[in-house]
Amino acid sequence: MAKLLMNLRGVPDDEAEAVRALLAEHAVAYYETPPNRWGLSMGAIWIRDSDDYAHARQLLDAYQEERLQQARAAKEQRQREGTQDTVATLFRRAPGRNLVYLGIIAVILYFSIRPFFGLIGG
Repeated sequence: MAKLLMNLRGVPDDEAEAVRALLAEHAVAYYETPPNRWGLSMGAIWIRDSDDYAHARQLLDAYQEERLQQARAAKEQRQREGTQDTVATLFRRAPGRNLVYLGIIAVILYFSIRPFFGLIGG
């Protein structure tokens, strides 16, 4: 019986392709279900034979650990070089959009706490 190995919702294309290549390299039989047109159902990678699931899971876990270490190393490298994005650099990149977002947040906060203003006064 087939077992779900990996939900593809939010997975970058390069990662999904690397997982497919990893499974093919280790001769693990799998199939893929695409997401539906409206994004309600998930795309996924399924292992055909449940006996292969443990091996496939080990392969996936090792791959994801390696990918995590590479991402952390890249972030540390960017921090050392001073090219890592900060809140200030993100704000400077799109100040108009960020000001609009801050305005929306302020309006929501105002209307959320406005009913309590009457309790304070009396």
